[in-house]
Amino acid sequence: MTHEDDAERHAAVQALESSFSELMTTFRRYVAEAAERVSPGMLPATFKTLSVVSRFGPMTLSALAERLAADKGFLSRSISELEEMGLVTRTPDPNDRRSRLIAVTELGHDRLRDARAPHESRLYEALADWSVDEIGNLSTMLHALAVGGVPERN
Repeated sequence: MTHEDDAERHAAVQALESSFSELMTTFRRYVAEAAERVSPGMLPATFKTLSVVSRFGPMTLSALAERLAADKGFLSRSISELEEMGLVTRTPDPNDRRSRLIAVTELGHDRLRDARAPHESRLYEALADWSVDEIGNLSTMLHALAVGGVPERN
């Protein structure tokens, strides 16, 4: 690789980093707005907790903490808050009586769906002029980046 190639790669990676920064700012705003729609005053981190349990199904507090790379104490308080609102339940884990499984209730799923709806339509509209292949390629590339892999090349 020549110095010129290296400089081009460096500039391209910096541009990508800038784009990710813009995307993260937009995403943080989305999460804050969605949390507010689920329950006024809900913290974005509590919304993310609810979202993860909804997406991945019933899980223990330890599994949730690992998935979110978050403090168990904070998560325990978030789960208690969500349980008080009727958005999650905690039941004994049949595989480990010392643990409890956290699951989203029907009300929790309904609130999440309603909270996400405005942003889902925005994404759909933003991608309206993209081909299905382009959307699929972006998804493949982002997944590869997230897991530290190399995207499949066709």
